[in-house]
Amino acid sequence: MIRAPKHDIVMILGDLNTKIGKEKVYETVAGKNTLHDISNQNGEMVCNFAIENNMTAISTQFQHKTIHKKTWIMPDLTTVNQIDHILINTNKKKTVQDVQTLRGPNCDSDHFFVKTIIKQQLIITPTRNTENSGIWITLETQ
Repeated sequence: MIRAPKHDIVMILGDLNTKIGKEKVYETVAGKNTLHDISNQNGEMVCNFAIENNMTAISTQFQHKTIHKKTWIMPDLTTVNQIDHILINTNKKKTVQDVQTLRGPNCDSDHFFVKTIIKQQLIITPTRNTENSGIWITLETQ
């Protein structure tokens, strides 16, 4: 069980070696835009973990061309999978604006970069001057 303050954003990302499918039982976790139809065993474990911790596989939520969903390619250059995922608190998933694969950069790996755009508003807390209290700024990260 993940323990964090309610206002914090908890994200789990990386090479999870999971194929998350479109099964009805995992519809609260997986989006309609996942590359696979059926989850593998690791995918089932990750989906069960996400359900228990009220998380969503945000990497399956955004509609893109199939080429921008593939995160791993086998050395034979014919088999591709979406096995790198991003999990986020379900109540904070609106902070993620997009997730897609970048195929251009050569990182000498069989994985592709996964780009995530997060937009979160932060409050400025004054240290000495109280004139700026309550001013909001927008932080955009890529």
